[in-house]
Amino acid sequence: MSENILAGIDSPEDVKKLNTKELKQLAQELRQYIIEVVSKNGGHLAPSLGVVELTLALHRVFSTPKDKIIFDVGHQSYVHKIITGRREKFKILRQYGGLSGFPKRTESEHDAFGTGHSSTSISAALGMAVGRDLHKEDGHVVAVIGDGAMTGGLAFEGLNDAGIANKNLIVILNDNEMSIDKNVGAMSEYLSALRTGEVYNSVKDTLAKLLKSMDVGDDLLHFVKRLKGSVKYLIVPNSLFEELGYTYLGPVDGHDINTLTDVLEGAKKLHGPVLIHVLTKKGKGYEPAEKNPNSFHGTGPFEIATGKKIVAENAVPSYTEVFGKALVAEGKANSEIVTITAAMPEGTGLNYFAQALPDRYFDVGIAEQHAVTMAAGMAANGLRPVVAVYSSFLQRAYDNVLHDVCLQNLPVIFCLDRSGLVGDDGSTHHGVFDLSFLRNIPNLKILSPKDENELVSMLHSAIVWKCPVAIRYPRGSGVGVPVEKPQLLLYGKAEELRQGEKLCLWAIGSMVQTALQVADELQAEGMNVGVVNMRCAKPLDEMLLLSHAQKYSHIVTLEEGVLSGGVGSAVLECLNKNGMLANCQVLNLGIGDEFVPHGAKNILLKNLQLDSESIVQRIRNWLK
Repeated sequence: MSENILAGIDSPEDVKKLNTKELKQLAQELRQYIIEVVSKNGGHLAPSLGVVELTLALHRVFSTPKDKIIFDVGHQSYVHKIITGRREKFKILRQYGGLSGFPKRTESEHDAFGTGHSSTSISAALGMAVGRDLHKEDGHVVAVIGDGAMTGGLAFEGLNDAGIANKNLIVILNDNEMSIDKNVGAMSEYLSALRTGEVYNSVKDTLAKLLKSMDVGDDLLHFVKRLKGSVKYLIVPNSLFEELGYTYLGPVDGHDINTLTDVLEGAKKLHGPVLIHVLTKKGKGYEPAEKNPNSFHGTGPFEIATGKKIVAENAVPSYTEVFGKALVAEGKANSEIVTITAAMPEGTGLNYFAQALPDRYFDVGIAEQHAVTMAAGMAANGLRPVVAVYSSFLQRAYDNVLHDVCLQNLPVIFCLDRSGLVGDDGSTHHGVFDLSFLRNIPNLKILSPKDENELVSMLHSAIVWKCPVAIRYPRGSGVGVPVEKPQLLLYGKAEELRQGEKLCLWAIGSMVQTALQVADELQAEGMNVGVVNMRCAKPLDEMLLLSHAQKYSHIVTLEEGVLSGGVGSAVLECLNKNGMLANCQVLNLGIGDEFVPHGAKNILLKNLQLDSESIVQRIRNWLK
């Protein structure tokens, strides 16, 4: 291979200077560089490999930061980061103090809009176009959205409004037939028809052969090629996007830089909203990712030669796996149980249920609001729906939880995976707000297990109780306890793990194990410390709490979530309501009024002073 081109790319302007041959070489070098870094650090590999040529074409045609490029979700932004002055720092992608795995306005002027959750790009792009026009500025606004993200309701809202807003706006629909798992829904079927329509492709092939047989001049050839591209309007006159007010261009080969450049240059000259339908291959250029794109959507470290994931031997099963298998057992025992995911079957563990009981498994696409209200409808008709969703993704469906489920007291079970700190995905994905935003909703019961065995019992109990229940549990491996037959838990009752004198630790979920470690360390210093596994954030075990306020002079609450409105607040509210704060001092330990950055979970916990060593020191200082 000739001289390394990537080493000379320090800004998008350097990309504009390259010829076609050099751009193709750069695309290869970018893929190799991304594979090397992600194989060590983990990250979103397949999405970024699929948009290498598209990203190069975008920066060849547009000039950021004057022109705005908004990557929906942002897990496909690695190429963009590398060629916008962050090549060297990309080596510490997703590491503490390194680059975020998603676009961040504070990271670079080339990142027009911070993302991390799906389906926001079109709405944000329209807002930027409005701002541009009101300020009488020049510049183009481009939203790059995957076909998976198009299943989200917000994407349709933005698409609908932008279609009538009469603003110059370009929407690039990156169609790779995948989001994280296989796409579902009517939009997916519609795009598939555009991709594979036999009549359309047949007419285009016939016309192509006719062109080759004709001896025509350049002008006529250009005219007929334009006619060839317009055949789709004869075959599909009622294109959805055209009806919504967009000029539709495509489908376009997303791995042909010259064609992409030509189409983008043409789109710049059009007035009003334009939608460019680009066909790409997720995982392009790396065979393991091409063959198994969902496995390499978001991946941990792996061996480049084989694609084999690097995992610790005898790894403890994850909470996700334990939940997924336990739900299958519950489903086989109860024919009323149905499950719903918003495009995350493997991420939430519902893939086990989908395989075992496919008739009672529903994937609604990236549509959390719809998932929750659909579950409410199921519950209203006698079914027992389980909605498995990432904690931070449920934020998108808050009103549906409150209004459609809890107001009607319908027995929907929300299983919140990735609660607490999630590590490398960072501030957009940390599930640290769920206790606070759910605790204020009447009728909803909130549980959090100390280990995977208790998770199984909480799931079983939630099914028996027949009321709205949220169960929150962390990302990653469990504690390592054997999973036993589920037990019916006592409603609203905490578990007293240790009794002590003067000081008691009230902990919930993942912090219970930390509380036990803290108690051990303080025990070594001669302090006899009590430990309570709260189990329920709502309702609190008020009887036990009030008795402890009389027994202990000091209570410490521990939660892997924000303090404002969390379980520590619930403890204070209860003690204040019962006039017990004069008897007992309370220290709340959790996450303060801040967004937590990305990084390894142990580093984040230490920085937040929520590791056992820091907690011991904080308690020492407090008692003094």
